[in-house]
Amino acid sequence: MFEPSPRSVDLAERLNEFMSRHIYPNERRYFLEAERLGPWSIYPVVEELKPKARATGLWNLFLPASEHSDGLSNVDYARLCEIMGRSLFAPEIFNCSAPDTGNMETILRYGTEDQKERWLNPLLAGEIRSAFAMTEPEAASSDARNIGSSIARDGDHYVLNGRKWYTTNATSPACKIMIFMGKNAQQHDDPYRMQSMILVPRETPGVKVVRALPVLGFYGVPDRAAEVVFNNVRVPVSNMLLGEGRGFEIAQGRLGPGRIHHCMRLIGLAERTLERMCRRAEQREPFGRPLSEQTVTLERIAEARILIDQARLLTLNAAWKMDTAGNKAARREIAMIKVAAPRMAQQVIDWAMQMFGGGGTSNDHFLSAAFATARLLRLADGPDEVHRNQIGRLELKYHNKSDPSRTGGHAGVLTVEEAERLASEGLWPKPPGFVG
Repeated sequence: MFEPSPRSVDLAERLNEFMSRHIYPNERRYFLEAERLGPWSIYPVVEELKPKARATGLWNLFLPASEHSDGLSNVDYARLCEIMGRSLFAPEIFNCSAPDTGNMETILRYGTEDQKERWLNPLLAGEIRSAFAMTEPEAASSDARNIGSSIARDGDHYVLNGRKWYTTNATSPACKIMIFMGKNAQQHDDPYRMQSMILVPRETPGVKVVRALPVLGFYGVPDRAAEVVFNNVRVPVSNMLLGEGRGFEIAQGRLGPGRIHHCMRLIGLAERTLERMCRRAEQREPFGRPLSEQTVTLERIAEARILIDQARLLTLNAAWKMDTAGNKAARREIAMIKVAAPRMAQQVIDWAMQMFGGGGTSNDHFLSAAFATARLLRLADGPDEVHRNQIGRLELKYHNKSDPSRTGGHAGVLTVEEAERLASEGLWPKPPGFVG
């Protein structure tokens, strides 16, 4: 059921060729530009390669078949996303990087025709970039009900106030539009109808990008994380997405695909890391024999292969469920892979760093940035704990609805009568005449 379509197979072959010719040879240049130019700049290598990718038809591959006539299924895209994920800067080259893909899907699915014309089309063309302003430093944002930023109606405008951080892309000169999540109502019978999402041009008065934020010391790689303050920002009522109080609804529609895209890319990153581990193990000979002949190395390589393949199958299963039953029905599978994939990648990369020794902590082998990415994604789009709680609740709900007499899943305490019967049938039944 995970068989790729002929189109997906063809695109995968072309992607691998493009990665070999243009992405891997330019990775060192990309990291140098990111270090020297910083997170407030556009990196020339990216702008040089994007037209090449578009010219070969490797562009906007993320578009879902359910929303676009030329889109791919989640199963088909999973394999392509894995290839792109082998390099930290590749997804942007193909216009398939976060948060732009999530923002484009959001506008495609929930935006008006005017919103699509003004913002979606330039994003699809790669002419601009975007940001998603949700997380707040002063709130436990993993529970989105805690978000305190406000969206207040004032005539033909909304007035926005709030402080956001880890707003990816906000420092990029190409970022022209943000999706802002905030409360449009302080009280409501349904706590999930108090939030809204609205489009905010970055250059609107009152929008202040305060600072670039590092991710484990990396600025601009892999994310251009930033802190942004919104101070009495006025935007037209027409900028509202879907309607007041629909923010959670949008978030659920947006985050499912976004979460699984992250997982797909991490699998590619882990695969490349494992390849480097194997090659490194053949080259290093401590204590008179190659690392590849030492048991601990073989065990780690084997465990890495097991973990990667498990994560891939979980991811493909989640993608298939999304394709066949919808994002909502696949929420358990999405949550499972969101926990499993970053944890897997972090472990595999950690083993690789250990095998590379001191070099593994440098930027020579890209392992440090890869580790930062994997660790970041145990928080982004919801921390592990939130997803585990969701999985647990869904599992309890599932079994509460099932009949243990049909499944053999009884968990109750035996009655005294049942205990006596089991004892009489057992190896040491109670002797006749035993007192008590």
